Amino acid sequence: MVEEDDQAQSSYAGRWIARVRGQVVAQGGTPEQARRAAKVARHKESPEISYMPTLQPLTFSPMLDSVRSVLPEGLAVYLVGGAVRDAVQGRSTHDLDFAVKDNAIQVARGVADALEGDFYTLDPERDTGRVIISTGSGERMVMDFASFRGPDLETDLQGRDFTLNALAVDVHTRSLFDPLNGIADLKAGELRYCSPSAFQDDPLRVLRGVRLAAEFGFHIQPETRRAMKAAVGGLEVISAERLRDEIFRILEGPRPATCLRALDILGALALVLPELAAQKGVQQPPPHLLDVWNHTLAVLDYLDSILAALSPSYDPDTAADFFYGLLVLKIGRYRQQLGEHFIQGINLNRSLRSLVFFAALYHDIAKPECLQADDEGQPRFWGHDQAGAAVAAKRARRLALSNDEVERIESIVANHMRILFHADRLLRENKEPSRRAIYRFFRDTDTAGVELCLLALADLRATYGSALPHETWTACLEVVRLFLENWYEKRPESIMPPSLINGEDLMRALDLSPGPRVGELLEAVREAQAMGLVTTKEEALVFAREWGS
Repeated sequence: MVEEDDQAQSSYAGRWIARVRGQVVAQGGTPEQARRAAKVARHKESPEISYMPTLQPLTFSPMLDSVRSVLPEGLAVYLVGGAVRDAVQGRSTHDLDFAVKDNAIQVARGVADALEGDFYTLDPERDTGRVIISTGSGERMVMDFASFRGPDLETDLQGRDFTLNALAVDVHTRSLFDPLNGIADLKAGELRYCSPSAFQDDPLRVLRGVRLAAEFGFHIQPETRRAMKAAVGGLEVISAERLRDEIFRILEGPRPATCLRALDILGALALVLPELAAQKGVQQPPPHLLDVWNHTLAVLDYLDSILAALSPSYDPDTAADFFYGLLVLKIGRYRQQLGEHFIQGINLNRSLRSLVFFAALYHDIAKPECLQADDEGQPRFWGHDQAGAAVAAKRARRLALSNDEVERIESIVANHMRILFHADRLLRENKEPSRRAIYRFFRDTDTAGVELCLLALADLRATYGSALPHETWTACLEVVRLFLENWYEKRPESIMPPSLINGEDLMRALDLSPGPRVGELLEAVREAQAMGLVTTKEEALVFAREWGS
């Protein structure tokens, strides 16, 4: 009997088994599946149903134990979806989704009160509440509680998007529920829908499927892919907020350019980001190798690689070739500061990284409308940076981004040519950016200037590809190094010098009335400070008097 139990433990780990007189006669992903299968094999018998634990215990966030400890006695609560999937794969997560039979909002409110967290109703129609717990390390744990979408847990799981998300764990017993063999698909690297109607029920799952396939490196099953393509028309009625959240998860995750290509093939991209279609086939003059659309996707790829090479936990293999090796050599010393820069973010719900990738996706968006031929018949795109900023901002507003996020995107797109201008000047005329140029760049872009430095490097690499001349790359890296050096090491001196005088000083010394002229003089003095021309209050007043005369 011991040997049989050991064999069952190995063969049926993580499954529910049905025994008749001690012998395993059936198994399933849920107790009911095991019971139904046993009835087929032994229809006159009454099987004993039990759970066989996984060979390696599933590890969850300590928050799960905290939640369990404050739940009402006897209440069945299940951890579902991504948190279970990640636990099976040995990955950590900061988001927990729970399913209960009913009264989910009430349960969520009780958990929030007991754990001193924040609570709000997420979806009253679907009885869904959210609890947010701030940990001691400053991180946020987001926990959603929702009532079953159906009469029981199995029906709820079968109504989800993909089998790898149709997983649940009993919070009290840690028993696993897998009615659609999602763990088998996880191990096989397959993305499979839960039902043929999965995408008609919620077309946003088309975008989610592409994101999950890229995140895990999975293959989308052919029938699943066909169902995704058939459902893309439904994206037109999805709210801007839901589209925004999924788009930015794609941009935050791995291989965003690959995801965008996949969405384009499925026909979804033209519905969610329609401006991008005009870039296709728009040819660019040398040294560009690609049309505008493929160049844009290449920028995303190179930006992804550049950020990886400069991340605090970078893999040295990423910098194995000449270009990335020189990148790390020139600006690798700012790795820690860059890591901190991208952690800060603008909005708690979206990372700065995803925002920068959105700006990169739209940085050349106005090239088709700005296309003109020069005297030699070559295509030119004069003014595409400023025109593109307006287009990008308009799309950002339609996606319901915050004003701060819209302004950041607008600034990146409007100024994306400036670093490349200075790099070209250094290469052709051997002239480094002046202190005035550095000051004005950061005056206009503020912290977005850091992102512009990295975007310029990605833009340059995408322009030339593997044909990028070493001296061109070196010149751009030198300009970026100089700008980052001033930002991180000389900011009080060359970018944000302390004020020597204020408006009252100026009005009193120059006998001025309040008005725009005072602001213009203060800015001129500040720029002179950054250039090293003014160091004292007296010099500032003299400069202002001469500058304003």
